[in-house]
Amino acid sequence: MSLKKINTVLAAVFILFILWFGTEYILSPETTAPGYGLPSWPPGDGDGFLIIKGIRDVVLALVLGILLVTGHRRALGWVLLVEALAAYGDMANVLAHHGSVATALGVHCLTATLMVVNGLLIMHETRNVAAAPETLTRATH
Repeated sequence: MSLKKINTVLAAVFILFILWFGTEYILSPETTAPGYGLPSWPPGDGDGFLIIKGIRDVVLALVLGILLVTGHRRALGWVLLVEALAAYGDMANVLAHHGSVATALGVHCLTATLMVVNGLLIMHETRNVAAAPETLTRATH
């Protein structure tokens, strides 16, 4: 299987995973929240804050999906790298609030790191394509 196909499958898996997870937070935040890794439910009505996380995740997935579907692969690589910061931020949030270290590392950190790897692989895949216009311009002058 080619690097491009592997990268496409990995990106599609991330998109579907983030979209599913975000949708779960929107539709049933009280049942999804314990999987985030924080030690306790926020006092009062915390659903609104959890739904915000769900909306964030859905938007992150849609941005990746649009770039994948439209074939903007280099931009997809960059956005995967940047969006990994959201998952690293979730990891830091769980750790800072004395949440589950296993969830912080096994879910958030692992997801972020795999996103970085996928982003770097896409950047590697597209490096020759990005350099081609410059080479072509030099050759015509």
